[in-house]
Amino acid sequence: MVRGLYEAALGMNTAMKKLDVVSNNIANVDTVGFKKDAVVTQSFSDELMKRLGDPALNELRPNTAIGKMQLGLTVDNVVTKFTTGAFKVTNNDFDTCVDGDGFYSVQVTDPSGNVSTKYTRDGLFTTANDVLVSNDGNPILGQNGIIRIPPSAKMTIDEYGNVYADSDLVDQLQMTSFTDNATLRKYGDNLYNTTDDSVKSNFAGKVRQGMTEASNVNSVNEMVDMIVVNRWYEANQRVVTTIDSTLDKSVNVVGAQR
Repeated sequence: MVRGLYEAALGMNTAMKKLDVVSNNIANVDTVGFKKDAVVTQSFSDELMKRLGDPALNELRPNTAIGKMQLGLTVDNVVTKFTTGAFKVTNNDFDTCVDGDGFYSVQVTDPSGNVSTKYTRDGLFTTANDVLVSNDGNPILGQNGIIRIPPSAKMTIDEYGNVYADSDLVDQLQMTSFTDNATLRKYGDNLYNTTDDSVKSNFAGKVRQGMTEASNVNSVNEMVDMIVVNRWYEANQRVVTTIDSTLDKSVNVVGAQR
């Protein structure tokens, strides 16, 4: 009976983690270039049950295995779905999207002052102090480092990522692809970090100017998932309440009569 209490509590904990992920997906349904996350669950490791110290057992078999006990469901991993979102035409020179597999390279400075390169699919660009920056204000990297756009110049980006100010070539976007996007890890909501397993490959996509890539979150599916997870949580909650009530009666009613 107590085992059931732990299983139900573990189910509630797993449901809460899944609800956090679903809620974050819904919150970013309108975030350009956002990629949804999904929770992968697995059964908790089975425990082998043995009969210990049973005088009825033969001395040669003092600890006989009598079966396995399953302890419920837990979160195995949170994975990111890198499917491409829908393209939206904006006709804004500072709006771009990646047609195909690949990421923009972004220079990020953390609160400690450390500078590193992150990757994103968010192509909402702008300028700050004549520097081409992302929607979050992080400099967009080119082959020669930070890209500078002269004031009042018209910016043009071709499908290969070449950046022009009026008719002058300024730099080429540092576009990056990976052999397996699953090796990337999110940094915030819309940036990605590499891991030891991340291997870069040649960029084979194209850059489209005057367009943006929408989030790949389907709001209807996420709302359905939220309802299912809430019911899952409530079902486990009722199990906890029922077992707690049964234990209370066992101790205070049945036990008091003896």
